[in-house]
Amino acid sequence: MSPSETARPRKADVPARAPAPAEAGPNAGQAIAQGVRDAFTPLMRFMELVGGHVQMAARAFVWMLRPPARIGNYIDAAEYIGFGSLPIVLLVGAFTGMVTALQSVSAFRPFGLETLAGGTTGNAIAVELGPVLTSLMLAGRVGAGIATELGTMRITEQIDALESMAVNPIQFLVTPRLLAGTLVAPILALLFWVVGMGGAYLSAVIILGVDHGQFVFNLKEFVLPVDLAQGLIKSAIFGFVVVLIGCYQGFNASGGGRGVGMGTTRAVVYGSVMVLVTDYFVTEVLLAILPKDR
Repeated sequence: MSPSETARPRKADVPARAPAPAEAGPNAGQAIAQGVRDAFTPLMRFMELVGGHVQMAARAFVWMLRPPARIGNYIDAAEYIGFGSLPIVLLVGAFTGMVTALQSVSAFRPFGLETLAGGTTGNAIAVELGPVLTSLMLAGRVGAGIATELGTMRITEQIDALESMAVNPIQFLVTPRLLAGTLVAPILALLFWVVGMGGAYLSAVIILGVDHGQFVFNLKEFVLPVDLAQGLIKSAIFGFVVVLIGCYQGFNASGGGRGVGMGTTRAVVYGSVMVLVTDYFVTEVLLAILPKDR
């Protein structure tokens, strides 16, 4: 072996170069923070939505106590919400009573208890079906109509014009509708019950041959004033919620005609869902505070 070969280090004798440690990207911290924000975005949007509705309701209540009253706005809102919704509410109420009585008679007749159909139908409509179905009809008609009207006013800058004329848009547009919805919804629910019991009587007594006296007697025994009061309280709360959601979606519409359409859709969907969600919690509270003696 030559001296030059001896001096040259062999490849096996050269120490291997340690691999460079994996370096974190310069935006790793920002990516983690963005991921956390994205994970909590739905919750934040929900809280913002709830806060916006609460804020609008509080402002509407405050402006209700300040002059000018503008009684005409309240009358117009009550006419639109109440009288305009009357046909669809009465139609739904009549067929709801008929089909509920039909189902009750069909279920009770094998046991010889078909005369209980009057009481069970009356109680179901007074406590649950009347308030809920009336409010769902309001969500589909009134909630959508209010959202469309206010949304169109927003994108055409009519609301901004009201502010430029020193007219508070909450007092002028929102407060009358909220108060009218709260007061008119119980009246519609009561009419729903009356027409529904007429449909139930037609279905059970006239068509299916249930005894008239027993039908009426059980109706009086099963449906008490406390049941009607529970339904009316629910209806007032549901009417307030439906109108508030419609006003909020319309008042905050943006993006032209497409934004108005999306706001209208959200008003109907959110209003319908909140009626059913609120129904559970309101029922829990009312069952705890209302007298239980029958």
